[in-house]
Parts: sequence; structure tokens; C-alpha cells
Amino acid sequence: MYVNVHPVTTVRVGTQTADIDQMLPPVIEATWRNGIQTLTSCQDAGESNADWVPKLPHMADYVTTRKGWAFIDFAVDQGLAYLDAVARAGVRDAFYVRMVHWAAPDAWRINVKPYDTAMFDETTPSNFQLHLMQIMFPQYDIAEIVRRLCRPRRRPANPARTNGLDHRRPIAAPDRAPERLPIAPSRIHRSSARSDIAASSADA
Repeated sequence: MYVNVHPVTTVRVGTQTADIDQMLPPVIEATWRNGIQTLTSCQDAGESNADWVPKLPHMADYVTTRKGWAFIDFAVDQGLAYLDAVARAGVRDAFYVRMVHWAAPDAWRINVKPYDTAMFDETTPSNFQLHLMQIMFPQYDIAEIVRRLCRPRRRPANPARTNGLDHRRPIAAPDRAPERLPIAPSRIHRSSARSDIAASSADA
């Protein structure tokens, strides 16, 4: 039996209901009210995967670097709809830059990882598909996500203020190469979900 890592609150919107980690009910409720379906969520990816470490020591870095980071899993099309809804509901400020630019401080970690259906039936040939999009964001962005999803949608009039960030040229200090932000892994809606493919991602 799965034991939830974090305390939960029951969220209901119409016929949809799920027990959600206590930091995320406003996000999930607002997401559902925008007509976007979620699969899984967790308020702290590091905490929910901490018990991997004794068995898989290489997971220690994954756990450490994801403390303070929440995530929501979506079907790919729903994840794209979520990103559109959040981005279109506010100005293109530092929050927006974290959403879209991999080199921004605390850039969101968005991962679409292909999986092989043969993992579930080894008698079948490999058949890779894209199914899940995991969107991981710092916990301090939760309030702004909720504000945006609860706000009437509008097109932002101002250009993105990227503070020097350039999609064509990653920022780097003169004496070192730019650091690549780690890509988060992923796993229906069940709160505090463990990342089923976390171990394989950490090995990559």
C-alpha cells in the first residue's frame, strides 16, 4: 500500500476529486477550473524520493537538488495547455523567464521523457511513446501560479525582460562553462508521487 509522504487536503472540482499535498491544493484546483487535467503531483520532489537513497546511493544528488521543488505531471497536451495558461495570464517578467529559459536562476525543470511500452510486457517489441510531461517549479512560485490561473486570460503587452538572458547564447561566467540544469523525471492523480523513472534518469 502506498503511503503518502506529505499531509494532504482533498480537492474537489465538479466530479473531480483527489487528495493533494497540503501546499498544492490551490494550484490543482485552479488548474482543473481552467479545464486542464493533471495526473500526479508532489509538493517536494526531494522529500518524496528520499527513501531511495539507502538502496540507490546515486540518488542522493537528485534528492538534494530537488528539495524545495514541487511538480505536477500531465499528459503532454495538457502540460502544454497548462504552460500556455500560466504564461498568457501575466506579464513576461522574471517569473516568466524562469518558465522558459533553461539558464535563468531557478529555471523550471520541464521534462517529457519517452517510455517503452515493452517495459510493461517484455514479450512485445519496443515501442517508444511520449506520454507524460513533468513540470517542476520552485515552491516560491506557487502563489504566482495560482494568481495567474485565477486571473482572466489576456495577452501580455510588454516584451520579456530577460535581464540579459539570450536563448541563442547561454549565460556563463567568463571563467567557466555554463551549468546544465538537471532534468526532472516522472509517474494517476496521486499526491506526493514518487518519480518512477528517477533512478534511471539519475544514471543517465
